[in-house]
Amino acid sequence: MRQLRACDDFVSAQDLHRRLEDEGVRVGLATVYRQLNALADAGAADTIRLEGQQLYRLCGDDGHHHHLVCRECGRTVEIDPPSESWLRRIADGHGFTVESHTLEVFGLCPDCR
Repeated sequence: MRQLRACDDFVSAQDLHRRLEDEGVRVGLATVYRQLNALADAGAADTIRLEGQQLYRLCGDDGHHHHLVCRECGRTVEIDPPSESWLRRIADGHGFTVESHTLEVFGLCPDCR
């Protein structure tokens, strides 16, 4: 958990496993995956999918949020969620009811443009 907390950006299970091994922590990659998925399932970690790879980051204490994600370097920025009324209007227009939502906007950050 300490290693994950030290990561400012999203990190893959493989990268986290490598960091743990570099510190002398002996843990299997499957265990790292299980722990990251358990944190995500409990709402304690955010996950995004970038270039076919699942990435993780501990959630802040600021509640529900979404992300801008740079496709080149993986930098992420938390953004405010769209309004609930906008989501309901879109869903209603298609005959859906909203149970939950996630929003990830992918593009290029200023450094990668």
